[in-house]
Amino acid sequence: MTIRTLALISGGLDSLLAAKIIQDQGVEVIGLHFKIPFCKLNIRKKFPDIGIKIIEADLGNEFLNLIRKPRYGFGTNMNPCIDCKILMFSKAKELMPGLGARFIVSGEVLGQRPMSQNKQALKLIKERSGLDDLLLRPLSALFFTPSLAEKEGWVKRDQLLNFNGRSRNAQVQLARDLGILKYSTPSGGCLLTDPNFSKRLKELLAHNELSLDNLELLKIGRHFRIGERTRLVVGRNENENSPISRLAKPPDYLLSPQKDLAGPTCLIRGQVSAELIFLSSQILIAYTDVAGLKEAKVYYRQATAADDNMHKITCVPKSDFVHLLI
Repeated sequence: MTIRTLALISGGLDSLLAAKIIQDQGVEVIGLHFKIPFCKLNIRKKFPDIGIKIIEADLGNEFLNLIRKPRYGFGTNMNPCIDCKILMFSKAKELMPGLGARFIVSGEVLGQRPMSQNKQALKLIKERSGLDDLLLRPLSALFFTPSLAEKEGWVKRDQLLNFNGRSRNAQVQLARDLGILKYSTPSGGCLLTDPNFSKRLKELLAHNELSLDNLELLKIGRHFRIGERTRLVVGRNENENSPISRLAKPPDYLLSPQKDLAGPTCLIRGQVSAELIFLSSQILIAYTDVAGLKEAKVYYRQATAADDNMHKITCVPKSDFVHLLI
């Protein structure tokens, strides 16, 4: 009888190796990748073909609730790593019966991350998720009591590993030994570990504006708090202007400079007034290459409107608005 497992796949090297060494023991591995708003990854493009099926599950709104008040707190920035793991493992457990999986595989390495991968945290995550001995961490298994998969003989404990600490040299060598030459870089891609993004997120939470739509905007542009309930997003380059336009939705406003000037696309979200449109236009011009002009045209419209409005704005320096920058 074929034994099947569900392996959590982040897209990084550790989860790849954990899945591979269990697969090499004759276990059928199904990869499970959780999509969260802070770590967008095309797993099917990033994950090398090692002969396992990848399924995806979306944790969008559930993750937002977690961010508002994580039970076990944040890491250095806005990363609630312990709560994140508990949520993912709990969801993986729910999926097990429908997929015929006997146990769960994770690529965690003891001591690799100070908050979520010390021995106490790993024990807490296992227990709070309800997985207990259904969870197997192949890369550090020899530091823990045998899991159900080991006790039942579904996997051989003597073929599991004792990786420990923050160095990834052992993982890189194992990848070579297994013939895995292409994989994602070891560092994580979670925006919650980024200080600048975390600062913006805290500000968003402080104004009670956390939503999936606002998070997408938070990932691009310069952000200005121009009113208690109003935010301005200013494109930093041409590559950001188009996404800002795409993310506009009623009743957002879009602004752009006159066509012969290189400058940003801007988006106003929240409560909008004529005064705030004028202020936003001033900020837009401050970030536009006006080449010595004393004034320039700014076009603005609601996201759903067909036609632009236009007004002329006196050019002022960026320093006038630095106090509004988030």
